[in-house]
Amino acid sequence: MTRTKAAAWAGGASYLLVVGLLVGAAPRASGTVHGIGALLAVSLLAGVVRRMPLLALAMALFGSTAVVVGPPSSGHENLAASYQGQFLSYLAVDLVLSFIVATCVRRASAVAVAVSFAVQLLVIGGFAHGDGLAVNGVIALLALAASCMAGLLSRERREHAVALRAQEAAEAVTAERLRIARELHDMVAHSIGIIAIQAGVGSRVIQTQPAQARDALRAIEATSREVLSGLRRTLVSLRQAGRSATTSKQSPLAPSPGLADVEQLAAATAGAGVRVDVHCTGEQRPVPADIDLSAYRIVQEALTNVVRHAGTGRCRVAIDYGDEELSVEIVDDGRGATDNGSAHGFGIIGMRERAGLLGGHLSAGPRPEGGFRVATRLPLPAPIAVPVETR
Repeated sequence: MTRTKAAAWAGGASYLLVVGLLVGAAPRASGTVHGIGALLAVSLLAGVVRRMPLLALAMALFGSTAVVVGPPSSGHENLAASYQGQFLSYLAVDLVLSFIVATCVRRASAVAVAVSFAVQLLVIGGFAHGDGLAVNGVIALLALAASCMAGLLSRERREHAVALRAQEAAEAVTAERLRIARELHDMVAHSIGIIAIQAGVGSRVIQTQPAQARDALRAIEATSREVLSGLRRTLVSLRQAGRSATTSKQSPLAPSPGLADVEQLAAATAGAGVRVDVHCTGEQRPVPADIDLSAYRIVQEALTNVVRHAGTGRCRVAIDYGDEELSVEIVDDGRGATDNGSAHGFGIIGMRERAGLLGGHLSAGPRPEGGFRVATRLPLPAPIAVPVETR
């Protein structure tokens, strides 16, 4: 990031140097030569345009105006070349203006367009005469309008792409909810029906046929264990598709992982080249199984994104056991500007959905100082007071 900033400033300084050479070292060159030089020199402002577009526009206006008004006039025989030089010089400004209209907020874009048009009209008015004033003014206005139109089209395409991504994300969330609903319905509906029937049979015959009642209770126990095992397998298998080799494959019958397994997950991630520092604060205690599993999966997904997209060798996982909520934070110092790969998949959407289903909140995005941060807060249920019997 520091190198990019230094390169941008170096490009800006080089642009001013080139403008100075055009004005001072080649004062008797034709206006067309000066205009072409100014148009080519604006490419040096590419880094400044990306970081500080308004500053780049001010530098381009200054440079183009200096190129137009700086060289001494060489007479009416070069009037056409002078007009060409004005057009080419301010065409460089229009290119920068097009980028501003496409990327900056509308108020800043409007101010930039107004200032640019006013400067161009003032310079053209001072250096054109008679019919040339009207022609050059119309040409400048058309060029500025064309650049603004190109910027607006680019902005609309980008906003349309953002809307499509938002719609795609919403559809992914809906599809995931439907998938979870289907999984749970197929798994639970039949088993709960059997349990209800067996419980009804047992309640009717418990007094008259104890053996049949015991059989009903055994069937309830077996079915309950089966459905609990199935629910556990479903929770473990959710979001397993497409996982990288950094996370070990678990047996379908293995117990659900939780925060106690984060150290093991960190060791597996270290094998993939990313060292994970795990810090736990607060009173470490068992939390509900769904919260424990969701917190683990959020850490797992975040670490997977770090390995895939961050381009760093280290990250930090902080787990805080609060009185009312469980806080989990995953921070790295990698390529935060890439949004940690969220544009290429639904990992962050899935993490946010997990937190939302538990009544929690998840935030994910680049950090101002560099890198990426994923933080979630999952509310914990209030502890149940156990009455103490007194004798």
